[in-house]
Amino acid sequence: MVAGGALLGTIGVFVQEAGQHPLITVWFRCAFGALALLIWSAASGTLKDLRLSGKSLAVACATGCLMLLNWTMFFAAIPRTSIAVATVVFHIQPIWVILFSAIFLREPVSRSQWIATLVALLGLALTTGLLDDIASAQPASSEYIAGLLLCLGGSLSYAAVTLLAKSKQVISPFTLSFWQCGVGTVVLAWAPFVLGWPQQASAWAWLAGLGVIHTGLAYVILFAGMARLTLGKIAVLQFVYPLAAVLFDWGIYGTRLSPVQLVGVSLMGMAVWTIRKPNR
Repeated sequence: MVAGGALLGTIGVFVQEAGQHPLITVWFRCAFGALALLIWSAASGTLKDLRLSGKSLAVACATGCLMLLNWTMFFAAIPRTSIAVATVVFHIQPIWVILFSAIFLREPVSRSQWIATLVALLGLALTTGLLDDIASAQPASSEYIAGLLLCLGGSLSYAAVTLLAKSKQVISPFTLSFWQCGVGTVVLAWAPFVLGWPQQASAWAWLAGLGVIHTGLAYVILFAGMARLTLGKIAVLQFVYPLAAVLFDWGIYGTRLSPVQLVGVSLMGMAVWTIRKPNR
């Protein structure tokens, strides 16, 4: 779980260094990711598990389209904000899952979960950095605000993916990931021909890394870790991803969060951890 989270924390670096249109970046991640997952499945003798039909196939295709939207918004938000801010704001998605589950699935939500939701939203407000801008009398740029909105939109689409996947729990996370990449590869097959293929060999390498490392290797490692851990430990270790993203952004690009933003990150972390803790 720690190794997988640390790998995912470098996604923003690969996106920045590739320097491509978000749709191109998403297509390459899907194409190389589907290939990597297919090879792993063949090597592990689980190809038959990738076969879906009926409602399971419909759910997989629907989540694939939502993941396209999610990744596109997230990749478009990174250059408008920063790797750290985009990743942390995106991780508000468990809050939407709680809210949507209560509204649409009528699942019970405890008082502590509602309180944690409000705390997380407060943490989100602090993390965006908008309060820092107000205090300094320097309004945030329209690009920065657009990046924040893209992050929120991406987190909403990912929350929808979670709810759809939950409705069809017979689909394994590995199989769902493969079909999401496969759908993305087909739906965005036009993108390189319209928007242009990468011109530098280095860009191809960064894009291949997004698929092979962040979709193939990282997912396999994460799923292996999840199979060996309790839900409580999984909930805690999932914060390795945003923490790693903040550290990589600071170490490589010198992006630093203000004290107010760091307080916001801490509040979000504590709140989401509380929400994800299994009920006793």
